[in-house]
Amino acid sequence: MGQKDSARNQASAGERASVQKLRTRPHAQVLIIGGGINGAGTFRDLALQGVDVALVERGDYCQGASGASSHMIHGGIRYLENGEFRLVQESVVERNRLLRIAPHYVKPLQTTIPIFSTFSGILSAPLRFLTHKQQGAPKERGAFLIKLGLSMYDFFSRDGGTVPRHQFRGRKRALAELPRLHPGIKYAATYFDASVHNPERLTLDVLQDGEKAGAGGASDARASNYLSLVSVRDSTGTGHTGSTVELRDELTGELFDFSADVIVNTTGAWVDQTNQAMGAASAFMGGTKGSHIVLDHPELLAACNGREIFFEHTDGRIVLIYPMGDRVLVGTTDVDADMAEDAVCTEAEIDYFFDLIGHVFPDITVDREQIVYTFSGVRPLPRHDATQPGFVSRDYRIERRAGAAPGAAAGAGAGQGGGAVVLSLVGGKWTTFRALAEHLSNNVLAELGMERKVSTAKLAIGGGAGFPDSEDGVQRWIKAHMAAGRDADRTAGLLTRYGTRAEEVIGFLDGAPGNAPDRLLHSTRELSVRELEFMARNEQIGHLVDVLIRRTSLAFRGLVTGELLNEVADILSGPLGWDAATRSSEITHAQEVLKRFHGVQVHSLVS
Repeated sequence: MGQKDSARNQASAGERASVQKLRTRPHAQVLIIGGGINGAGTFRDLALQGVDVALVERGDYCQGASGASSHMIHGGIRYLENGEFRLVQESVVERNRLLRIAPHYVKPLQTTIPIFSTFSGILSAPLRFLTHKQQGAPKERGAFLIKLGLSMYDFFSRDGGTVPRHQFRGRKRALAELPRLHPGIKYAATYFDASVHNPERLTLDVLQDGEKAGAGGASDARASNYLSLVSVRDSTGTGHTGSTVELRDELTGELFDFSADVIVNTTGAWVDQTNQAMGAASAFMGGTKGSHIVLDHPELLAACNGREIFFEHTDGRIVLIYPMGDRVLVGTTDVDADMAEDAVCTEAEIDYFFDLIGHVFPDITVDREQIVYTFSGVRPLPRHDATQPGFVSRDYRIERRAGAAPGAAAGAGAGQGGGAVVLSLVGGKWTTFRALAEHLSNNVLAELGMERKVSTAKLAIGGGAGFPDSEDGVQRWIKAHMAAGRDADRTAGLLTRYGTRAEEVIGFLDGAPGNAPDRLLHSTRELSVRELEFMARNEQIGHLVDVLIRRTSLAFRGLVTGELLNEVADILSGPLGWDAATRSSEITHAQEVLKRFHGVQVHSLVS
């Protein structure tokens, strides 16, 4: 059973609370379809403005392209070559902003570019700029072009940030800092961007901010995962304007109606398919697939010396080798996607990754046994026809369809209350999600005749509020939150996973009925029984695999075992109401998703 086939009847202790909230109040001013980072960001922004907003996601939050990113928060230096100066400026401003408002997940990232020539590419670069195509065989970008690009990058970064300016090193000094680099390099350029090691949890923080902003008020912002859109019709005669959508609970198969005045389509690469389901086919999208592998390779990790290695491969594609904790992320490809096929990392892509590692670290050997995880996603890029994937704009736009009833003749009813206005998001990248959400929310507010009340530009996200701003501060926080049975490592793990929201989690861990002590799992020291119960109650767990991939990084780091599958399934069965058959099917489902989409083979234990 895969991500596209996750609908499954299951026994439960009762209807999910997130679904119950939607069924109890089956109308909202705005319905957002799609729970990736852009949908979640828009949900948060609108809730903060007092808008009655709801969000539905057919799978788990951050399950699609948002969870398959390169884990970078960056200005996009290579977009300069496409002439996307507005996007670069917005990106570096938002990068600097996220370092301030989401410091629990977004961290500075030192990045080094190995350079093999001085003037190469000077003639071909203007042609790439003008035509957005590769002219003939790829010509590597030499030091002159890279220096020019980084100088422009620094210029765009100059306001509102503390990111250091770039530096150039000659061969001798570069090899002294990174001795395993290819000895044929002539220079190395180093600059700073940022990383996000927990994109799934950052998305969840953004979503929960929105829920809390609307809680208890007239808006009562509400969201649910594992709800898909089946069809849409005019709301005439229901007592509401706009449109009524039929939603399906993907965990139970149950159907119910929900109406909205404005519908926002943030389903990424599936925008066209979603519009088709709403009776208004579109051809906005032309997504490309990007794959990555994660390696358990101490030698390669040491060779990176804590830096991302960001460079041009022999085919002209910009790629990266990126240390993340004790693992190394390698990516990414950029090929036209077939939306009828699952996005998975292929053997050919793995060969490509091994080749690019050899390009900059020629004396380091890598083999498939060192791969602990693979992942792929489809970038929500605009339709690009003859433009090569690497030159397709990463900027975004918003397409508006006036409120014509589904199935009506062209122009009939448009703008006359014959259905909800539909706003479709085309494009968008992780780094700019806050600014994008602000832009999209402003469009929604204009449709509703409302004005903005709150800016999110300086508003801390989730567990970033009050997060310690130094290593000493982190250590003081850890020391202050340790308790009997919870040592420094465990406390630090909670701060890493939740930011300062860990205080709420710790309150739950320490507040067991009768003060019964919490206990760590036998299969991992990174989770406890009470923490899993907290996730089940507060983080909309639909499947066992949600915990492994998106609520923790256990799968990403190759730490899922048969013992872990069984133990986590056992603990979740209580709060989620799983009977023995459901528990067994959840283990099977997790095994199949890990194998099919992530190249991970896990054998469960007999229990």
